[in-house]
Amino acid sequence: MVRLVVTAWDCPYDAALMDPDSPPVRRQSRGIYLLPNLLTTGCLFSGFYAIVAAIDGNFERAGVAVFIAMIFDGLDGRVARLTSTETAFGKEYDSLADMVAFGVAPAIVSYQWGVARIAEYGKAWGRFGWLAAFFYAVAAALRLAKFGSRVQDKRYFEGLPSPSAAAVVAAFLWMSSGWHEPGLPGLILAFMITAAAGALMVCRFSYSSFKGFDLTRPVRFISLVGVALVFIVITSAPSIVLLTIFGGYALWSPVVWVWRRIRRLQRQERKAPPDGAA
Repeated sequence: MVRLVVTAWDCPYDAALMDPDSPPVRRQSRGIYLLPNLLTTGCLFSGFYAIVAAIDGNFERAGVAVFIAMIFDGLDGRVARLTSTETAFGKEYDSLADMVAFGVAPAIVSYQWGVARIAEYGKAWGRFGWLAAFFYAVAAALRLAKFGSRVQDKRYFEGLPSPSAAAVVAAFLWMSSGWHEPGLPGLILAFMITAAAGALMVCRFSYSSFKGFDLTRPVRFISLVGVALVFIVITSAPSIVLLTIFGGYALWSPVVWVWRRIRRLQRQERKAPPDGAA
């Protein structure tokens, strides 16, 4: 019996001990596709720019950069699926870019904006500020690790997605970038929002992924008018509108959970026998 051994650089097919009657099996490509990874690099660059802008004290640009990172993050996965260029490398690269853009960047922006100011009210307040920022970064890392290691229902996210959490923090700090003297209450509020966004990322509340929307199907003309109106509303006061949108999304699941708990307790009270009844 003659064994035909072909090296990997001679032929893309595994010909060793191959049955002549069976179809050849192509080896998995080890190449890196440019387009989706280019978009992921844009997400990473935007997150890095947000950090640099925060260090320079330009918090408005830092907030805008986080939202630009969200656009790149939303495009890279969709482009990879549409062009059939999904790879394990792309998924790992996307996760690392998300950690920078939606984990480290919002935490540093929050730290740069408020820790120096809140420390003026005492060392304990300064420690509270940087711990809140660090907690957000850790929560983002845990959220991304859980998302990458578990198979979940594509219709829902378990825990607040890291881009949405970053949007809440970035929009609030963008809105409050004009506060020259926010005072202790404003600083406490900023770090409480940062810590709360981190806590919602690692909680078990379910959030809709909105992946059920089919962007390829035809829509009515009035829908395009509605999209234009949405852009007009956002550009009128971008930081306030974006904070309202993503803040409402972040609070929706906890509010629904509390409402259901209250309704359940009310039903149990109605079913319970009155005091003194046999």
